[in-house]
Amino acid sequence: MSMVSIGDVLVDKEVLKAFFSCDLHECKGKCCIEGELGAPLSDAEAVQLSQLPEELLRMLPEKGLRYLRRHGPVEIYQGVQYTRTVEKEECVFTLIRDGITFCAIEIAHREGILDFEKPLSCRLFPIRVRKKFGLPYLVYEQHSMCRSARKAGCECKVQLIDYVHLALESLYGADWVVSLKAFVDSSPLRHG
Repeated sequence: MSMVSIGDVLVDKEVLKAFFSCDLHECKGKCCIEGELGAPLSDAEAVQLSQLPEELLRMLPEKGLRYLRRHGPVEIYQGVQYTRTVEKEECVFTLIRDGITFCAIEIAHREGILDFEKPLSCRLFPIRVRKKFGLPYLVYEQHSMCRSARKAGCECKVQLIDYVHLALESLYGADWVVSLKAFVDSSPLRHG
């Protein structure tokens, strides 16, 4: 099998073996600007994004702000809600500082403007939650834009599950993450 079960969550073995440490100076935040769809959202996140304070909106570049005001913050594709993208490219919540793309939601949260962080799917990236056999199934999306993050993770020995552990805790709880790490630490996968 190419997956394991940790509690009621299936985890692809690639998630368990991967090393990852995002290097924004190398990738320039491409995950926020590449792809036709924005970040997948929960229902609660979609509601939160529909009630944004003016302080956050003032952070956005004019193009994104115009698009957001015209089309709203959320789009639906095949029944799933996503952050809106500007002409199927960058997320409407992106802004560029010193040539690097950042998330205005994340910045607003750090500055105390918002009570919520950026979407969980963004915090989990490059892990995505799919469904298999009716259960959540964690998969590792290996994008070329993250080549430098894979290299940095290997060099610094940062496992992917450690890199996203706070997002995993938000999703499944601290005890589940402890079980996941215990499995990885005791598994031959760690060395293979």
